[in-house]
Amino acid sequence: MGLSLADLQETVSLFLTSPPDSGTDILVTFDGKTMRGTIPAGSSQGVHLLAVFLPHEGVVLAQVAVGRKENEIVAAPRVLATVDLRGKIVIGDAVQTQKALSIQVVQAGGEYIWYAKDNHPQLRADIEHLFQEESCVPGFSPLAKDFQTAHRVQKGHGRVEERTLTTSCLLNDYAEWPYLAQVFKLERRRTKTSDGTTEYQVVYGLSSLTRQEANAECLLDATQDYWGIENGLHYRRDRTLREDDTRITDATRAEAIAILNNLVIGMILREGWPYVPAARRYYDADLDAALRLVLRQPT
Repeated sequence: MGLSLADLQETVSLFLTSPPDSGTDILVTFDGKTMRGTIPAGSSQGVHLLAVFLPHEGVVLAQVAVGRKENEIVAAPRVLATVDLRGKIVIGDAVQTQKALSIQVVQAGGEYIWYAKDNHPQLRADIEHLFQEESCVPGFSPLAKDFQTAHRVQKGHGRVEERTLTTSCLLNDYAEWPYLAQVFKLERRRTKTSDGTTEYQVVYGLSSLTRQEANAECLLDATQDYWGIENGLHYRRDRTLREDDTRITDATRAEAIAILNNLVIGMILREGWPYVPAARRYYDADLDAALRLVLRQPT
C-alpha cells in the first residue's frame, strides 16, 4: 500500500516538530490558498489547500484539500481536528468566524481570535456601534467605557504604518457568541514615504481570550502575526518555489508538491535563514550541506 497524502503530511509535520524546541509557538494561524497553475482551461477551480501554520517557526502543522463541492467553512473543522490545540491561540480570517468552530477550538483546549465582517452583519454592527464616538445632549455625560488601547508605528518598505487596537468587554453578555471574552477595533493607517499618500482601514474582531490572558498589546501583536501565513508561507511557495507555475492538474500530485514545499520552507527557516532564495542558492551549490540538512546533521 502506497503512502497517502495524509500520511505524507503527518510525516512532514512530525519531522519539522520533533526537535525539542519546535512546535512550541502558541499562536496558530490558518488560511487557504489556491494553486493557480492547477486550474484547468475553461474552469475557475483548482487545488485549494487550507493550512494550519506556526508563523514564528515557519512550520505547517496540518493541511487539507478543500473539495470542489465544499468550502473553507466545511474544511476548517476537519483540519483543526488533526492539531493539538491545547494552549494554542487560533487566528483566522473572517470566513472562519463561525460559532461551531469557536466551540471546537475552546473545547479542544485552545482560544480563538476572529475577524467580524459582512458574513456576520449583526455581530459586526454591534462591535462597530460600541466603538463609535458617543454624542451627548447638554447636561449628560457619556456612558462609562472599559476601553483599552495599544498603538504602534513601524517604518519600512517605503512606508510608515500605524496600527491602533482598542478592546472592550462590554459585549460579553450581549452578543450571542460562544466563549466571547473581548471584542476589538483595529485601525491601520499606511503612508507612503515617496508621495505622502495615505490608506486607512478599520476592521473589527472578537476573541475568547480574557483581558487578563491577552491585553490590547497582545491582541495587536497577534493580529499582525496573522499575516505571517501570507508572507511566510504562501508568498514563499508562490514566488520562491514557483508553486503557481506548475501545470499539474492532477489534484493528488499537486497537493503532494505543496506538502513538500512546506517541508523545504520549514527546514530552511529552522536553520535560521531569513531569506529563502539565498538558502536555495546555498544548498543548490552544496548538495552535501543539503543532505546534512535533511539528516539534521551540523552544517
